[in-house]
This record gives sequence, C-alpha cells and structure tokens, in this order.
Amino acid sequence: MDIATLERRLSRINPRLLDFAMKILKKIPYFRRMIKGIVRKESAAIMGGLEDSLKPYRSSFPDYAELPEKGRPRNEIIAMMQRIKAKEEPKWKKGFVSGAVYHGDAAHIEFLNRAYAVNSQSNPLHADVWPSIAKYEAEIVSMTARMLGADSSGGEEGVCGTVTSGGTESILLAMKSYRDRAREEKGIRKPEMIAPVTVHAAFDKAAQYFNIKLIKVPVDAGYRADVKAVKKAISRRTIVIIGSAPSFPHGIVDPIGEMSELARKKGIGFHTDACLGGFILPWIERLGYPVPPFDFRLPGVTSMSADTHKYGYAAKGTSVVLYRGQELRRYQFYKTSEWPGGLYFSPTFAGSRPGALSAACWAAMVSLGEKGYRDAAEKIMIAAKKIKKGIESIPELYILGDPLWVIAFASKELDIYRVMDRMTHAGWSLNGLHKPSCVHICTTLRHAAPGVAERFVRDLKAAVKYVKKHPAAEGGMAPVYGLAASFPVRSAVEDMLDAYLDTLYKV
Repeated sequence: MDIATLERRLSRINPRLLDFAMKILKKIPYFRRMIKGIVRKESAAIMGGLEDSLKPYRSSFPDYAELPEKGRPRNEIIAMMQRIKAKEEPKWKKGFVSGAVYHGDAAHIEFLNRAYAVNSQSNPLHADVWPSIAKYEAEIVSMTARMLGADSSGGEEGVCGTVTSGGTESILLAMKSYRDRAREEKGIRKPEMIAPVTVHAAFDKAAQYFNIKLIKVPVDAGYRADVKAVKKAISRRTIVIIGSAPSFPHGIVDPIGEMSELARKKGIGFHTDACLGGFILPWIERLGYPVPPFDFRLPGVTSMSADTHKYGYAAKGTSVVLYRGQELRRYQFYKTSEWPGGLYFSPTFAGSRPGALSAACWAAMVSLGEKGYRDAAEKIMIAAKKIKKGIESIPELYILGDPLWVIAFASKELDIYRVMDRMTHAGWSLNGLHKPSCVHICTTLRHAAPGVAERFVRDLKAAVKYVKKHPAAEGGMAPVYGLAASFPVRSAVEDMLDAYLDTLYKV
C-alpha cells in the first residue's frame, strides 16, 4: 500500500472518529509499524529530493564530523564563513524573503555588531560583574511597556516584564506563570487555556511542556477569533485566554477588546501575543491605519509578548514578555535556596545568557527612537499596499481577510503550493500555510526598497501563469505541504517532520 491509497481510505472516515480510532490503533504494534513504514518510504523519497538543497555546501566546503587533529588557522575559518555569507546574503538583502530579516540595512547591522562586540563577554547571570546588562534589560522592558499602553506609575501593580531569547520563550514563560499562579492561588490541577486555531504554535508547545489543556476555538470569515466560541469554552479550569496581534498565518488582529473583557469579568488572565506586531502596530495606529485595541490600555489584558528581534530591529535572539503587576511576574522566576552551590535564581529559562544580545537590543531601540519606528512602519505599509493591490489584480488568487502588512493569499483554481514553488525558482522564500492552504508574505523594510514590491507582483503573475500551464509539475516543497495539508493521520505527518529535522543534522 502506498501513501496515496492509505490517504484515500482514511479520508472516508469521519475526522473525529478517526482521531479516536488512531489513539487506540497507535497502541497496536502492527498498525503502528505499518503507518510508520508507509510514511518513512514517502518521506525518504521526498527528503531525498530536498537533501541537496538543505545541504548545499557538501561539495564546496570541508566537513568537520570530528575535531581536526590540529586547529585550523583563524583567518582560514573567517574566510570560509565570508564565502558562505556571500552565497546566502543576496537573497534576504534583495528583499526576497518573507519576514526573517526585518531591517537589514548595512549601517544598522554594523552598528548592532559593534554594540555586541563591546559586550561580548557579558552574562546577566552575574549581575554583580555586569550591572550594565541589568540597566539595558530594565530599560528595554520599560520602553516596550510604555509603547504598549502602560502608564508611568510603575510599582507593584505597574506593567513589568523580562527580556527573553525570543517569542517562543516569552510565550512559554507567560503560560508557565499562569499555570503556577492558578495552582498556587486557586488550586487548579488540570489547567486549561483558550486560544483561536490561528494562534502561534508556541502555545501548543507550552501546552505540551507544562501539561495545560489547550482548547482551540474557530475563527470567523475574516479570520478573527470567534468571541462567542471563546465565551462558551470558558470553564472553572480556564487559567488564561489568548489573542493574537496579529496572527502569524493571516496577519489579522483578533477582537482582543471583547476577549480580554470576557477574561476580566471572569477573573481569568488574558495574554496578547504581539510577538509579530508589538513593535509595528503602535506606529501603524499613529499613522492613521485602523488598528483595533490590543495592548495594556485594555484593562483585561494581563500579559503580552513582543519580539524586539522582529520589528524592534534588534539582532536575533531577544524578545520581551510583559505582565500587569509584579505578583504575576514572580511566578515566572526560578529560585532555590537548598542547593549546596549557594543561592540560585534566574528570571527566565536559561541560566547564563548572552548579555551582548540585550545590549545590542537596547542600542537598536535607543538609536531608532519613536521617529525611526514610525518612519519604518510607514515605508512597510506603503510596500504592503502595493503587494496587496498586485495580488488583487491576479484573477486566480485572493487575499484572506483584511490584513495590514502580513498578507496571506490562496487560490480556488490552482495548487497554491506549486505557485509557491515557482516563486522559489524565481528566488523568493515565502511561507506555506495550512487550514486553509495558502501562502503568505510578511512585509518588512527589505520589501520597501525601490522596485522590490513591484518585482514580487511580476514574479507572482509569472508563477501563476506557469502553474496554469504546468499544473502537475513535480519536485520542490509542494509535495511536502500538499501531504501535510491533506493527510488525515497527523502523527504520521509529524513523523515526516522528524525526517526533515534529522536531515538538517546530517553532516
């Protein structure tokens, strides 16, 4: 039996019944081996075609599967890195990447590199040795909080937070804090959190890591969370409700005003995930674009996450998690007084951390200031408008919802993943999405450079034209996305992702 036959047979079964049946059947060794065998065979065929693109340096650069007998000269190592950089840099520098590099100006990058170099040995775990990092991080948190609607009162009840390694850690820390508070103060042992289906996958990770039941609610025709479904899902075990500003897939801001008010009235926490939008939505709003309320100006919002390494234009590896009040933040902290090694405490998951990243983040924020962020937001919105207008001019495509600058598009006539593959052939790196099958481009300052938005529209028109003529073209990522979108046994799809990750770690 091949995977296409298996897919056809399983697709005839009611999805809910299939989920229930799979939980039972996965415990049967024969069935588990059969599914894994079919998926491994399919994965091997797909990954075989992808491995060369994932490992492009095998033939042109030396591999080091083990330590060299003698260390290589430093200038030789740097020269090799420079050659690799020269191969990778043009794609994002020309603006052919969705998200990923949000600023990318050479002078800005050099400035961040200098700030990092000055602080390269710093470690905030040792605050007595590097009190400078405590200064930088406290000010990063304060500047971010003020930007996101916090007042200047401070104190126990004021908005506070910490610097983290990225959006995922910010989200994980917030969910852990809600779990621990609910257990300590309300005796909730089987916690639940409510989020729309479009919420970031980091919340699924938090649910798995911290044993929280994640209840997902549908979105409406405009891809906003269904408030009625949220209200219906609330139970005595609910510890937090989550909304996105905006959602990663479709770039839509959830009705956070209504959702957070539901939470406030029930005495439940509310988390706004503004990892993607936290450092651009405030400036878009000031430019006069329609931005629904999403931040601490809403009394029901009790925590937020916002990524400084996205539209905050810091180097990769920093984010901010914010809380309404120090009491909630204290559930994030780890401390022990029983260790023979002395008192140990840390604010986030990591112990030692690269203080240089926080220093570079602080430098980025202070150097840009309000005007820098506002000007950047204006340029991005102008580029996004050109891209949206271009997509709307292509009859075979349509835009999902009414996004601001993260633009998802789909097709009722064509395999959208094959369109994405053709864009890859043209040099673009876009994001393939599921449920529904679509593709998005996250507009950045790279796309605001002269001619980039226009080039995107031209290449997209050419890609659509090609796929109309060659609807069954093979290769690329289309089979991977197509299988993942349609195959009903989700654990089998995850086995395929295991194969992809295994491939990344091959020498």
